[in-house]
Order: sequence, then C-alpha cells, then structure tokens
Amino acid sequence: MLTLHTFGPNLGMPDPSPFVLKVHTFLRMSGIEYQSKPGLGNIRKAPKGKLPFITHNDKVIADSQFIIDYCNQEFGDTLDERLTAEQKAIAYLITKSLDENLYFPLIYSRWVSEESWPVIKQAFFSKFPFPLRLIVPNIARKKAKDSIYKQGTLRHSETEIKSICRKSFQALSDLIGDKNFTFGDAPCSLDATVYAFLAEFILSDLDNSFNQIAREYPVLVKYCERIKDKYYS
Repeated sequence: MLTLHTFGPNLGMPDPSPFVLKVHTFLRMSGIEYQSKPGLGNIRKAPKGKLPFITHNDKVIADSQFIIDYCNQEFGDTLDERLTAEQKAIAYLITKSLDENLYFPLIYSRWVSEESWPVIKQAFFSKFPFPLRLIVPNIARKKAKDSIYKQGTLRHSETEIKSICRKSFQALSDLIGDKNFTFGDAPCSLDATVYAFLAEFILSDLDNSFNQIAREYPVLVKYCERIKDKYYS
C-alpha cells in the first residue's frame, strides 16, 4: 500500500503543510488507497529534507508534484484526463503561482507575524522536553524568516504581502465562480492544490488577519467547505 509521510494533524487541519494537504486531497479525489504515517521525525527520513514524501513498492518519491506525477503513471490519470491541453496549461501556471504567492505569505502569517507566533509556538513545540521547547522554536522561526527573506516575501511590508494574498484570493474566486470545482462539476488535480492552500487560510483554527482576509471571499469559503465535506467527512 502507498504510504504518505506527513507532519500530522495540527492547527485544526489534517496537516499544517499545504503541500501535504495537497497530496492527501489528491489521493482522496483519485480514489487511491493509502495510509498516512505522521510524525516530525519524518523530516529526517525525507530524501529532500521536506515533507511530504511517499513510499510505494520499494520506491521513495518526494515533492508533492512529483508524487502526483508518479501516482498518475502508476494508477492512471483519472482526474485530468478530461482536461483540454489549454486547461492543463492553465492548471500548471496556477499551481506555480500559488506555490509562490500564497505559500510564502502563509509562512509569514504563521512564523513571522506576531499575531500567530504564540499559537504556533504552543502548537508545534509545547510537547518538546525542557530546554528544547525554549530553544527550538526560536531556531525554527529564524530559519523561516531567513527562508522567506531570501525568497523575497519578507522584503515587502506586511501591507504589501496582504495585497499579494488579496490578488490571489480574488483571482481564485473569479476562476471558481459558481462552479463546484475549478474547471466544472468534477474535480481535477488543480483542485487538490487550490483547496490545500485556501483551506490552510480559511479552515485553520488560526484567526489572524491573513486568514480573515481569505474568509472575506464567500466563493472560496463555500469551495473549501464543499471539498472538506466531500473528501474529509
């Protein structure tokens, strides 16, 4: 059986990582049988030092998109076979846009902004033994700050980062409109990606100003609730 290696439930989500949640959702939408193996220790085992990764038939596949590609080859592309070449191109570009324009603001909203840091610190590190629970959070936070500074997001003001989020949320709201999914009444792999990023803002237990912005878009809220009800009930 395919095994998905994850962080595990946190912040009211099946996983706090949008990339892990993306694979969870893809596998459920595709009807692929799998088991989840959560734990922070998975990072030490991850081939690329990041989660998620999967193990299947003595193979280890890392990176959410490579996992999806592997599953499509191994089990058949049941989600995207109906899409036109143009829709597949649009889906690819949207995926890359979200990887840039929502992932790094998500990291900022959780690990840099003072709004959520006390909650994040408690959620991720409260079970660490003393003195690690005093030391590790600051190391992890500094690593997150360094990462998004080098990437570029932390070079912007918080107002500017929020404007990036708003543009992405509005674009997704316009794309989905009155449809059940991004390209109609049936899901495709893009929906796994879109849901994963939106849900981390909209459905998370966190109530910071970034999450509040996402919840201002009723189309996106209903979209997340619809997918959650269908695949996570």
